[in-house]
Amino acid sequence: MPGLILHNYPSSPFSEKIRLVLGYKHLAWKSVMIPSIMPKPDVVALTGGYRKTPILQVGADVYCDSTLICDVLEHVQPEPTVYPPHLKGVSRVFAQWADTTLFWAAMAYNLQPKGAAQVFAKAPPEAAKAFSEDRKAMAGNMVRLRPADATSAYRSYLRRIAHMVEEHEFLFGAEPCIADFAAYHALWYTRVQVPVMADILNATPAVGEWMDLMAAIGHGANDRLQSGDAITVANRAEPMPAGQNLLIDSAFQDDHGIALGTNVTITAESFGPESTQGQLMAASRTHYTLRREHPLTGTVHVHFPRIGYVLRKADAS
Repeated sequence: MPGLILHNYPSSPFSEKIRLVLGYKHLAWKSVMIPSIMPKPDVVALTGGYRKTPILQVGADVYCDSTLICDVLEHVQPEPTVYPPHLKGVSRVFAQWADTTLFWAAMAYNLQPKGAAQVFAKAPPEAAKAFSEDRKAMAGNMVRLRPADATSAYRSYLRRIAHMVEEHEFLFGAEPCIADFAAYHALWYTRVQVPVMADILNATPAVGEWMDLMAAIGHGANDRLQSGDAITVANRAEPMPAGQNLLIDSAFQDDHGIALGTNVTITAESFGPESTQGQLMAASRTHYTLRREHPLTGTVHVHFPRIGYVLRKADAS
């Protein structure tokens, strides 16, 4: 199997989620540093439009969204598992809440003026403006919490997490599972990226102790790779056949009346409005796979989770 290449940037919360999963599974990986805002020409060459962070590249296969990336890493290295059999359902449901509701409350709190000022303290004024405009374009018509409402919600969520980790070391027991990795990264942003906002964590010391355990997992063995070299890796590889890639399920599940081989688009339901267009190669119970061509990358397969993404025929309005 080709090596694991994670396209990420240091302050990306969802990248931190995946970096920790890689560390937990003791996987070696290559790190490609990408811009935090557009333009991202090499990312778009690989994905066809999707530009959220991170993406995982394995040869000429590109996996989008941290939820799907976790499934891939579980297949690559089943032990230690992030989906314990007795927690498989509840941990995934919790993780989905953490990656959405908890995340957006935390980030609305984190990036209040005082937090944003710390993030961009060493950057020129135009950098803060460019970041704000970039994220506004990605948010589209999303309803964002006001800072005061986000603060109230975040405090409540931290208390609930505290109730869980007061009972045992991790959220659901003695070992971390996918719920821990999903809940951690937004809190990590508060503690590490905007420490001026981290006083909110003081009321829940059990959460801080749990965060220390999560941080101690580390990121595993990784080396830097230049973005252009990752493009070359894709160009020289062939995508894995649909049904034989790093996603466990492959049986066709047709919920849209769209046959395999159809030219389609896949778009995030909310954050990140850019669509990826390609030939539908797989539509299983958990994921979609599109075949794409690009002059730089050659033929690639781009994979998305079903949940959180919209599938349409390319000519549909």
